[in-house]
Amino acid sequence: MKRDIPSRYAEFLVSRSRLIIALLLVVSAIVGAGAVVGTTEDGQIGQAGIDSPEQAALDRIDATYGTDDAVVSQVVVRDNGGNVLTRESLLKSLRLQKQFHDNESINATLRAETGAIGIENIVANVAYAHQQSERADAAGGDDSNGTASNGTTANATAGPGAERSTEPTLDQQIAALESRSDAQVETYLSRILDPDASVPGDDPAEFLPTAYEPGTTQADARTTLVFQTPPGDSVATEEEVNDAQVAIDALVENRFADAFVFGQGIIDEESSQAIGDTFTIITPIAIVLLLVVLAIAYRDLMDVLVSVFGVAVVLVWYAGIQGWLGIPSNSTLIAVPFLLIGLSIDYSLHVVMRYREAREGILDTDDGSVERRDPTAAMRAGVAGVVLALATAAFSTAVGFLSNYISPLGSIQDFAILSGVGIVAIFVVFAALVPALKLELERFFDRRGRDRRNAAVGVGSGWLRRLLSGTATLARRAPIFVVVLAVVLAAGGAYGATGIDTEFNQADFLPQDAPAWMDSLPGPFAPGDYDVSEDLDYLSENFRQRGQDSDGQILLEGNVTAPALLTAADEAAEDTSQSGAIVVGADGRAAIESPSSVLRSVAAQNETVADAIATRDTDGDGLPDRDTAAVYDLLFDAAPEQASSVLSRADNGSYRSARLTVGVQGNASSQTVAGDVRDVASTIEGDAPVTATATGGPVITAVVQSALFETLVEGFAITLVVILGLLAGLYWWRSRTPGLGVIALVPVLIALAWLLGTMAALDIPFNSETVVITSLAIGLGVDYSIHVSERFVDERVRHDSLADTLSATLTGTGGALLGSAVTTAAGFGVLALALSPPLQRFGIVTGLSIVYAFVACMTVLPCLLVLRERLLARVA
Repeated sequence: MKRDIPSRYAEFLVSRSRLIIALLLVVSAIVGAGAVVGTTEDGQIGQAGIDSPEQAALDRIDATYGTDDAVVSQVVVRDNGGNVLTRESLLKSLRLQKQFHDNESINATLRAETGAIGIENIVANVAYAHQQSERADAAGGDDSNGTASNGTTANATAGPGAERSTEPTLDQQIAALESRSDAQVETYLSRILDPDASVPGDDPAEFLPTAYEPGTTQADARTTLVFQTPPGDSVATEEEVNDAQVAIDALVENRFADAFVFGQGIIDEESSQAIGDTFTIITPIAIVLLLVVLAIAYRDLMDVLVSVFGVAVVLVWYAGIQGWLGIPSNSTLIAVPFLLIGLSIDYSLHVVMRYREAREGILDTDDGSVERRDPTAAMRAGVAGVVLALATAAFSTAVGFLSNYISPLGSIQDFAILSGVGIVAIFVVFAALVPALKLELERFFDRRGRDRRNAAVGVGSGWLRRLLSGTATLARRAPIFVVVLAVVLAAGGAYGATGIDTEFNQADFLPQDAPAWMDSLPGPFAPGDYDVSEDLDYLSENFRQRGQDSDGQILLEGNVTAPALLTAADEAAEDTSQSGAIVVGADGRAAIESPSSVLRSVAAQNETVADAIATRDTDGDGLPDRDTAAVYDLLFDAAPEQASSVLSRADNGSYRSARLTVGVQGNASSQTVAGDVRDVASTIEGDAPVTATATGGPVITAVVQSALFETLVEGFAITLVVILGLLAGLYWWRSRTPGLGVIALVPVLIALAWLLGTMAALDIPFNSETVVITSLAIGLGVDYSIHVSERFVDERVRHDSLADTLSATLTGTGGALLGSAVTTAAGFGVLALALSPPLQRFGIVTGLSIVYAFVACMTVLPCLLVLRERLLARVA
């Protein structure tokens, strides 16, 4: 009965082949209609929601403090070895800002209060203030003070409490700076950049590189911050905000010889372009490579066309299911079609090669004859011999994919669903539609006297058969040596994996510039230039990155009026001995905004606050050592906006919490950033009577990625357990030998250890991205292992000799596996040419996993089967 199920299915297929073809074509049309009727808009990778103390702290910060959630892009102007603080260069930036407002699409996204701010605005407002002063003097007045854009006092030398005049417009700033000479601009710069100068509002040094030498009037780079309204708070959509950044980049490129814009819109634009260029370049390569390998494997045009047709139907199912389920497209899903194509070729090869073996009489018939069969009998025998292996492989592989559905990240869940359902589609197409279609074509040619003789790969004579037979001989003669060698290599791989990088870095997802050889490709295939990764590195090394979720934050709760808190926060800014993820300013202090830094800044501008601190400062460090709450009250009176950014005051006047904002490197891994911010928090918590919770965008990313990684590893374990149970149950059901299921999984685990060791050697991280790929390696490896072990069980019944069993197994199934491994590995391997790093890693890791799985299943598995046979013989 157990062996009758595949035979009965095969009998049904050959007797109802036309019905099956018609039915599955109708089903394919209905499923494929989802690609047209359904919705598959572009989507983002997404962020998972994780309940954690860090997230709770961030929620309290967002609810309590006046958090500036504007979208910020940074315009960086460079002149290597030159000076970007010249009158001409500053005027260029002001005129550039004017262009931003003149461009309707850009202006619609700019924040109303402040469109852009840079040192050029501060200098221009000083120039405007002096211009107004000169006019007032000429008219007999004595108004010598002005106000800079964004609330910055124009006259850097004005005393505390000076009254502010109306903020000048951009046109007034440009006119004022144009009216000044180079020498006057140099004078203004020397005043506002004097470390001892009192400059209210934005610190001019914040717009200069961290390597800038304080007090000098020269710098080889500067940045301008462009503030855009968050899409949720305006009529501007996220797409319009991103498009505006791309338009800003075009204006900057036309205005400056060496400058760039960095923002999410630029990242998305280059990433999309990189993906498009990648497929333009590699699709022809993949198609040619695939057709060449198929032509070599099949050596028959009809079989190639039938196989390609089956692949096309699978892709139709994939697109249709995605549409019906409304799953949005994103970069995570790009690799799924490649995966389905590779596995489709694998299934096709097994079906076609098993048919060829049956047609030539290599597979025994029920009556023991070995004569050449007619197409119907051949397909019946071929399908009966392979369908159970295909079903088992499909189930185990689908489990490998679907186990990732437990991920809290929506894009990974979508990946799991489409991959798992795609495997089901592959099984249906290549276990039913393709065999039925091939049978009808074979019958057609047979009726017309066309004798189609095509040997299965590895079964006929030639070097490939000798190679595969040699593998069988090696398994019989030196099984212990092969197994020990494989285990030693696996142990080495496992040891190397202990040092594998598990950190998650968003910079690793940015597109890389194309290799030099791609520059010689013809025009339509030539890739564009990708500078965003280099720009991020430059920005991180020289400036503080700005924007939503770019800073670390620390929420301080408890006795926030304790003087020890101010001292601890101040000392934290002086300690720059962390891992390097915290930005260090030109003054040598960490870029940390705290109650201490705000007090110092306001005291430099306001005599009342300065006097209050001086009367309470007993150790001369410029901070109050008693009666801190009273000083906080004066701080709120003098600068409520600055005070409310670092302190939370209740309605009764008491102080509930404080906040630190920590500038961090944009190209540092989230775990490194989180570690440094937590170090600052723990230091403050140890020195002051407060509870300090590290949070902020980068810290939350680290928490999410760590939780995601743990979840995926759990899915990894679930995959192993389920597949082990499946294989053990299958072999118990078939032959009461559940141990074969364990043996079938061993080479998969060995190949996995080899893969992890190689990833460590290639510096490919094992994080929430690549753990998905390696979990799929189990499913792919089990596919090969099942085909070998299933064929071995079938051949063992037919042959008395172990040598004949191994030879028949490895020359028959081994040939199909080789063709499958080559096509699938090549299909994935071509992704190594991708300009998108995630696609590169997917191609490399998956390609290696296929190669290792094939090698392990063709060497280690036969040896284990031989050792099992010998052990059973001794026991008997």
